[in-house]
Amino acid sequence: MSSYDNQNIFAKILRGEIPCDKIYEDDYVLSFKDISPQAPSHILVIPKGPYKDINDFSKNANNEELIGFNRAISIIADQLKLSEESGGKGYRLISNAGSDSHQEVPHLHIHLLAGRKLGPMLIPEKS
Repeated sequence: MSSYDNQNIFAKILRGEIPCDKIYEDDYVLSFKDISPQAPSHILVIPKGPYKDINDFSKNANNEELIGFNRAISIIADQLKLSEESGGKGYRLISNAGSDSHQEVPHLHIHLLAGRKLGPMLIPEKS
């Protein structure tokens, strides 16, 4: 596995070199609006640590980071009134890992999508 690229766009956002439309921040995560939204609500949630994808994060993050990241997702969904518990209609989480998944930025990020019916998970390939 190659090493983490600290020049990726999310690393630059974390360092404050590139601005973002921040939604939520704590000791473990930064969350902001996606610049190319695919749903009415399209939020990115990224860990503050240098993790390439969910595999890297799951294997190398400490327990506080793992718990903090996962808790932040539900905090954000509640804050934005997307979760059913907060009055919303639900949301979808997507995280890509590797080239076949179309991961574009080599820093773990979760796409939190909501605000409309999102349809099937994948569009079948044509034969």
